[in-house]
Amino acid sequence: MDILIFDMDGVLIDVTQSYRRTIQKTIHIYLEQCLGLKANRVSPEDISLFKSAGGFNNDWDLTSGFLLYLLSTSKVHPLPVKKFSSLDKIVLHLRQQLTGFRQRRPVSLKRNHLSSFLEQVRISGGGLKGIRSVLDRCWDGWIYRSGNLAKENLIKRIFQEIYLGEKFSSLYHLPCLFYHGKGLFLREKLLIERNVLASLRRKMRLGIASGRPKFEAELALKRFRIFPYFDSVVTLDECEQEEAKIFKETRRKIRLSKPHPFSILKAIEEIGIPNPQCGYVGDVVDDVLAAQRAKKKVRMLAIGFAVDGGNKKRARETLLKAGADYVIENPQQLLDLAV
Repeated sequence: MDILIFDMDGVLIDVTQSYRRTIQKTIHIYLEQCLGLKANRVSPEDISLFKSAGGFNNDWDLTSGFLLYLLSTSKVHPLPVKKFSSLDKIVLHLRQQLTGFRQRRPVSLKRNHLSSFLEQVRISGGGLKGIRSVLDRCWDGWIYRSGNLAKENLIKRIFQEIYLGEKFSSLYHLPCLFYHGKGLFLREKLLIERNVLASLRRKMRLGIASGRPKFEAELALKRFRIFPYFDSVVTLDECEQEEAKIFKETRRKIRLSKPHPFSILKAIEEIGIPNPQCGYVGDVVDDVLAAQRAKKKVRMLAIGFAVDGGNKKRARETLLKAGADYVIENPQQLLDLAV
């Protein structure tokens, strides 16, 4: 193998106590602080189940989709989308919609219904688009998830405050409104040790294709001192830049995040080896699908990394079903594939 490309979250970096916790906390704050509803916490297993439906490479989308599902199964009425000029006005509007609402039990996941719902989402294309299609967009007016972080994007605002902590204000030049603790990025751990990366780097060129924003990718790479091992790092920023370029030239809106293979192919292109034999290591369905789609352009192995919070058997089955050529459970196994 000439080039090995890695996903970051769940492969290079353990994010069970960072991004996964941030999803949980964002859902809880949105329901309790913004809507004034009592809510039970969702579990890491529930989040993994959502990701297995595909199309949830973006955690802001996953959080929004999860909230849409929870609200659709509660007694909250559907709500149309409206335009607002500030986060305060959005929260006030949402609270007003629940005036007189009598909540009999906390908002919680209906697990006996979730699997069949997610199968419908998968059939509808997966991701947030699939959820909105299955729900006929009836609850969209409850979830403010796009636009300016200071004025409209309530989901991203809460999420970024929780994940970044004190770094939020220095990055966005905005005060923290919903969360004032330490950033959960500090809870991350390295999944593939530096000695393994060093051994791999002696055998081949390494790269990263991640759905993280560039700032957050570099935050982890610098913190764990693994930046020097990688010849290319492609992030959400590069995907969005290319999307904007395509829209400007063609007026077509296109999503280049995984399962689209753009980030993988971009990393390979930047490394610059002619006609390489490549591998991509990922832990979720979207990673495997992206690697399979990259085969139309390059010689590629889709390598699944089965961790999933300890449920390796379920993770292995999910990755193989998605089309993984190999599934590994230990980073040391990458050295065997590197021959």
